[in-house]
Amino acid sequence: MRTPTRSVPSAGGPLSAPAPDAADRTGQATTPEKSPAQPASPQVKPDTDDEIWRRVTREVADDLAVDALVRDRAGKPPFDELARLREAGLPALLTPPGPARRGTDWRTACAVIREISAADGSIGELLGRHYVLSWSARFFGTPERADGLERRASAEQWLWGGGIDLPDTEPATGPDLTLTPAEGGYLLNGCQSFAAGVTVADRLVLGAVPHDEHALAPFTTLAPLALRLALVHVSLGIAEGALAEARDLTRAAPRSRPVTGRDDGAYPDRPDADPYLLLAYGELVTDAHTAAAVVESASEALARGLLAGPELGVDQRAEIAVLVAAAEAVTSRSAMHLTTRILELTQGADSAADPLGFDRFWRNTRVLTAQASPTHGLRDIGDHYLNGTHPALTPHA
Repeated sequence: MRTPTRSVPSAGGPLSAPAPDAADRTGQATTPEKSPAQPASPQVKPDTDDEIWRRVTREVADDLAVDALVRDRAGKPPFDELARLREAGLPALLTPPGPARRGTDWRTACAVIREISAADGSIGELLGRHYVLSWSARFFGTPERADGLERRASAEQWLWGGGIDLPDTEPATGPDLTLTPAEGGYLLNGCQSFAAGVTVADRLVLGAVPHDEHALAPFTTLAPLALRLALVHVSLGIAEGALAEARDLTRAAPRSRPVTGRDDGAYPDRPDADPYLLLAYGELVTDAHTAAAVVESASEALARGLLAGPELGVDQRAEIAVLVAAAEAVTSRSAMHLTTRILELTQGADSAADPLGFDRFWRNTRVLTAQASPTHGLRDIGDHYLNGTHPALTPHA
């Protein structure tokens, strides 16, 4: 916090009482002249926790962006990158605030996911999955169990891996994993694949349900919605990162394609004066803004649902599911269009001839969008809009 400024005496020196004049000699008292009132110095408010986290995130994102292309080409497990996240305290960001914890809320966590993804989509995906998995005990356990687990995870800066999908209670071919009571705990047997994070995770999350359990609470089914929305923020962040890098390249690079034909000589030989290039960027920025608006609406709805906790109702959960599905559909389409178009604008469609690495934005986006088709979500949106039908309560992402 800055120290408030103090008023400085005028050039004539400190104020003093006026010398006696003729009126004084007659015995009449005079009133000393008052100095003009000085305006109060503005008080600088200290940064809130959310502002601190956002500033820390920007610093980490800037650091990751420096060598993102080199690390992408190397393809090594991201142990060094996760060390940077731990140094900044980001793995513990979504733990609830408390005396020994400086956690924050879902909205800030989404902003962090999005900014990290703009710098490095792979690390943004790991962080997004980690944040949702770090809430597993809240979604599926008791408050006491969740509090104890989160305290330890925060203190030791755990990175969570695994998945939040619960197995079907009556699978046609039998479960891939079985969990049976054993001396001192449980015995886990079987196999299961996960999308990301297993190699570098400190702890894995696995889902298990009793064979005779069929009921699901609305709050529990927010877990897959939270994961889907976290990955939507990753996709949006990747698209925004690609757009920002393409803009910087376009500003710095001279035009490589000569202008010919009807518009020859109509505008200067500068990329930022090319009307077709300006049109292309205008369309891409509009796409990004549109997706961001839909994503923000879904994020606000999910944040309210998470605050409701076990009191969340079926109707509110249905509204959240519809908004998340809309965000998923819009962002998937926009991110793919945006990253593909940027490859064309930067002449990097051939990844082997793309030394600037714009292909990595397209690849990361394609991997994310291929994991979940928006078709079922769009059908649920239409059914909800036309018939008022609630999307099914499902534990699957």
